[in-house]
Amino acid sequence: MGSPGSRTRDFLSQQQLPSADRRDLPSSQSSFAGGGQFGIELSSINNASILRTSLALAKEYSVRVNRCDECRGIVRLPDADIREMVRICHGEAIGLVLSVGPRAIYDTGGFVRSGNGKRVGYRLRGMENVIAAVEDVRRAAELGVRGFLVYDEGLLMLLHKLRQAGELPASTVLKVSVHMGCSNPLSARVYQELGADTINPVPDLDLAMLSSMRAAVSCPLDLFSDTAEEAGGFLRTHELPEFVRVAAPIYIKCGAISQPRQNHLPSETELRERIRQAACVVEMLARHELAQAQVGSSERTLGLPEI
Repeated sequence: MGSPGSRTRDFLSQQQLPSADRRDLPSSQSSFAGGGQFGIELSSINNASILRTSLALAKEYSVRVNRCDECRGIVRLPDADIREMVRICHGEAIGLVLSVGPRAIYDTGGFVRSGNGKRVGYRLRGMENVIAAVEDVRRAAELGVRGFLVYDEGLLMLLHKLRQAGELPASTVLKVSVHMGCSNPLSARVYQELGADTINPVPDLDLAMLSSMRAAVSCPLDLFSDTAEEAGGFLRTHELPEFVRVAAPIYIKCGAISQPRQNHLPSETELRERIRQAACVVEMLARHELAQAQVGSSERTLGLPEI
């Protein structure tokens, strides 16, 4: 008899799936389609004012931002804000990813507020909320947004089918949120097959786990260099060169450790600290001779807005 789990490992290998976490940490042989191995991403850029301030601070600290994520929901942004965010990011050649508004925590259902129900996360309750979520995406797409942060597996599948059918622009980018709880290579493969263009795994995976995930999917991974206090308060700046080596192509989500919560409206002091932390990320990569490995503006998965 083989060792415990050997039959399962053999079957996984036959399916060309990772059969273990990659403790040998091989170097990734992948890069962005447009060239480069990493991009710098700012999250919780939740309105046009925060976007303007963050990008001004980024220039002050010599941080080249590649992509910005909004996290509270399209439904919480008036058209004027969305148009301004599209205008700014289009002009700066920065990707813009807006999050789907309908989600369990905004809904009238009570289960998500219970101890067990918290595991539902931001998923959608019932088909009417799925329809509302699609309409949220359609509105933003008509205003020029091309990147969308998705929290529900069924919605991901539907948005991908709408993209394939021409109901959404072919340039639409679908990003799996960390709130979908992707924590192993098989889940990542499922999300990619459902239409994900980039995937944000949970923030506490070690290098061997990330290496095995890279072996399972070809799309970029969105990895936290640090997290807000409510998400663990992790600080992994020292691991970033290895993140790039074993998991490229990656988007590095940085600066959230400066704030207590993820999806609130930060003060200007918090924003400055967020960009200061992003500068630490950029400097760490430069010290390891990775500055030239930053992604360029032609990369499709940035989700560059269109005017």
